[in-house]
Amino acid sequence: MGKLLDRINELSRKQNSVGLTDEELTERDELRKKYLAQFRRNFKDQLDNIKWADEEEDTTKH
Repeated sequence: MGKLLDRINELSRKQNSVGLTDEELTERDELRKKYLAQFRRNFKDQLDNIKWADEEEDTTKH
């Protein structure tokens, strides 16, 4: 994900300085979609692995 983010940032800096070609705009949009999909997947995995303290206490009491 690091290389993906590096390329997105590179294209962002280029857009702010000289602008992007049509191909670069398309690439940027695709990279952003990939980044967001990965981010959502990672975030969902983190949420799925959360254990509530109440649940853990209930299982240890029995």
